[in-house]
Amino acid sequence: MESPKETDKTRMTKALAVRNKCPVAKLCGSCSYAGRSYFEQAQAKDKRVKRLVSSYCEVLPIYYCDQPLYYRNKVHSGFKKLRNGHVICGPYEASSHRIVEVDSCLIENQIASSIIRDCADIAEKFKISIYNETKNIGDLRRVLVRTADATGEVMVVLVIGSTYFKKKKIFTDELLKRHPEITTLLINVNRRHDSMILGSDEVKKVTGNGYITDVILGKKFRVSADSFMQSNHEQAEILYSEAIRLADFKGDEVCIDTYCGTGSTTLSFADHVGSITGVEIKEAAYKDALKNTSINKIGNASFVHADATEYMERLAKTDAKIDCVILDPTRAGTTLKYIRACGKLKPEKIVYISCCPETLARDLKGFVAQGYEPQIAEPVDMFPWTDKIETIVILSREIDSISVTGVAKDTGSEDPA
Repeated sequence: MESPKETDKTRMTKALAVRNKCPVAKLCGSCSYAGRSYFEQAQAKDKRVKRLVSSYCEVLPIYYCDQPLYYRNKVHSGFKKLRNGHVICGPYEASSHRIVEVDSCLIENQIASSIIRDCADIAEKFKISIYNETKNIGDLRRVLVRTADATGEVMVVLVIGSTYFKKKKIFTDELLKRHPEITTLLINVNRRHDSMILGSDEVKKVTGNGYITDVILGKKFRVSADSFMQSNHEQAEILYSEAIRLADFKGDEVCIDTYCGTGSTTLSFADHVGSITGVEIKEAAYKDALKNTSINKIGNASFVHADATEYMERLAKTDAKIDCVILDPTRAGTTLKYIRACGKLKPEKIVYISCCPETLARDLKGFVAQGYEPQIAEPVDMFPWTDKIETIVILSREIDSISVTGVAKDTGSEDPA
């Protein structure tokens, strides 16, 4: 156990030396930097961001993660029954739907990993029907586990492939017996023929209130089964803190926060601006954002249930005065229509939080064409060992020189993933 006298510097030194030695990394594909030390993988990400973004602005050194193992608080797994009756669980092999059997995962929350492995064991013990993707029959299809680092709450969603879960009671009773730490247990029916984890049918409660509550920068956030929330709690606090610091708000700005999820960015920024409106397309996340605003008694934040691009286009047709636009899109980045709408609205500042350097670089080119100049960028390692890297970029409007070249490629509608 780490001594409480150890400094943050000592802890970071230890983290940088950690090496990912996962034996199934090549099959799984999630950990692109498996086999390397944490320092080596962080430096590779740092160079990637600088290669793509440094032509636009200064890129600050990467913000390391001092706990690069067992950080992921949202974990899901599939199941497969072998011919001998043994039930295995794990992620899909890269570019396939073949299950990679995993006893433990170096980036998953350890409680979540334990619950998933016990789900497979319980299914085998009680001969639970396992969903067959080829025949589209069977009960237990997937499991989703979400944990809240600040509160210790645990959500488990059992995803089944048929309307009726034949051995639901015996399965859920045994799972709750083995894991009394589970605070809410849900069942979701998914009869889709794609890779979406959850089905569109309503999530039904077995026990608990149907959501978990986490705390980021002193604010409580209600998280439902399909709500977006950053999957690394400690680094999320760093990400938002750094974005606020770099944005250097005056305190009276009128802000729009698009792709806002459950409102974690919106409400984290609210204390530092005059007013802020969050925009979210997923209904469950939008409803959670409203609840989160009420729970935290924040009076200068509001939310709109809408597609980010469509909302910005509508707003651009009005005489609205917006001082700052914040966007935190999916890996697909934003759209050309969104960027053009920003050009019409002419906010003085744009705060872009990206999880994909390639689409970030593409979109920065589009913003430059609309008269914006990137000022500073900072990568934050939210997802150690994976190929993902978060990057904050602050842009300001260039009044006198507006480029007419270098538009971004239109990505179409927002990525539903």
